[in-house]
Amino acid sequence: MDEPPDRRPEPKPKPREPRTGDVLHLSRAASVQFLRPILVRVIRVLDWPTYDGWLWIDGYELAANGDAVARRSLFVMPAGLTWPDPPAPAARRRPTTRKPVKRGPVRVG
Repeated sequence: MDEPPDRRPEPKPKPREPRTGDVLHLSRAASVQFLRPILVRVIRVLDWPTYDGWLWIDGYELAANGDAVARRSLFVMPAGLTWPDPPAPAARRRPTTRKPVKRGPVRVG
């Protein structure tokens, strides 16, 4: 009981909000519907009415290769969203020199 009685607990920091174009990793921390985690590219954050601490996002579910496979409206907790690290840039390749192929006459007919 060392705290003064008028001291209020400090407010929790507000979680980061997703923005258009963000790629998110959604797991059970974001919502119980994600038994199998998915990657989503955010189209927009919807302003639909919801419970405190939750939000609706519109996005594309992404396949392992990054292609969009389905458009979805998702009900998530911002505190459970994770932003995966961007992939490392591909190693630069040296341009290869192309040698012409020798072709002989072709018989037609």
